[in-house]
Amino acid sequence: MSRGPTIAAIELLRDSLGDEIVRTPLMRCTAIEGLLGGDTRVFGKLEFLQRTGTFKARGALAVLNSLDDAQCAAGVTAVSAGNHAIATAFAAQAVGASAKIVMISTANPVRVQACRSYGAELILVDDAHEAFEVAERIQVEEGRFFVHPFEGSAIATGTGLVGLEICEQCEHFDVVVVPIGGGGLIGGISNAIKQLRPACEIIGVEPEGADSMHRSFDANEPRSIDEVRTIADSLGAPFAAPYSFDLCRQNVDELTLVDDRQLRKAMGLLYQAMKIAVEPACAASTAALLGPLRDQLLGKTVVLVFCGSNIDWATFAEQAIIEDLDAA
Repeated sequence: MSRGPTIAAIELLRDSLGDEIVRTPLMRCTAIEGLLGGDTRVFGKLEFLQRTGTFKARGALAVLNSLDDAQCAAGVTAVSAGNHAIATAFAAQAVGASAKIVMISTANPVRVQACRSYGAELILVDDAHEAFEVAERIQVEEGRFFVHPFEGSAIATGTGLVGLEICEQCEHFDVVVVPIGGGGLIGGISNAIKQLRPACEIIGVEPEGADSMHRSFDANEPRSIDEVRTIADSLGAPFAAPYSFDLCRQNVDELTLVDDRQLRKAMGLLYQAMKIAVEPACAASTAALLGPLRDQLLGKTVVLVFCGSNIDWATFAEQAIIEDLDAA
């Protein structure tokens, strides 16, 4: 089993990154509490206010800051539907390295432009499996370092900062609900929180059309999916990987699923109730709390991780379902 980063290692990374990373707010979500009723308390960890618009900047900077001068000179490559691409381009620019990044051709144009704004060279391909093959070829032929979107101890140290901050910002909480793509975010968060608050429950949320972690838990080993079938493309990892899977198996207490309609309704609800326009992945924790976890978590203090929001208004307006809040 993989051993996760220690709290000391996570704190050391925070000290080394300094102002390059934002300590994102933890906000009381009274509007969501009102929809649940009872005495449930809900807090939101607002990672969409992180640099580049998602938590991904934490892991990318952790990786890039660990490279030696020779590797920085050779540059980096990465695979992404958008958010990890932006974060890797940002981190590469921060350390003075070049970035050649493989993106899925269906990626939101806003994310493509954001990636280019940090000086990255982009290669667009048809699907996630092809993207990893192209990135591997770039790595071999050009000697670039592959910045994995969710796998490895550096990524877990970076995302562990989110868990550390939650523990510092909230005196008491019972449950943390975290969206899952490849498992890098929840792996790092759960590893940190279980060291500091071992009694806390960690629940992961996947879209029904991208359930690689569910399949991996069932098989007790990393598994893949044939195709991503969800609007939450940021959560569309085609497979689980050994290190992040091990961290999840050790520290994640439960997994749950949400469908695209639940994601779309949660997007609309967050816009109406909290005045935030977020991407489907960011709405996953809310969709789970108001859906499959609703009765289970009543009366508890819950932290929802809002993982990011790189979305344009036209796409948001097309995807979000706006309903009467009283009917939510």
